[in-house]
Amino acid sequence: MRLDKFLKVSRLIKRRTLAKEVSDQGRISINGIQAKASSNVKEGDELTVQFGNKLVVVRIDRVQETSKKEEAAEMYTIIKEERIEMETEF
Repeated sequence: MRLDKFLKVSRLIKRRTLAKEVSDQGRISINGIQAKASSNVKEGDELTVQFGNKLVVVRIDRVQETSKKEEAAEMYTIIKEERIEMETEF
């Protein structure tokens, strides 16, 4: 499954267009390798996603084409979630 579609179906990111933008900005990696929106994901992959000043690492447990809101959280397991310090330039 494409990365942008997985992010939307799993509800890690609300809209597929936003998932594509985040991917194109280089803020997502799959198993430590920078990913594009068209990258394929599979069960067992580890995603690292940077949301502003928060870094989230999740493991993909299940890949499915559609999901209900209640089932979305079962598609992945959060491994680590941490705040990152943003460098400020003056």
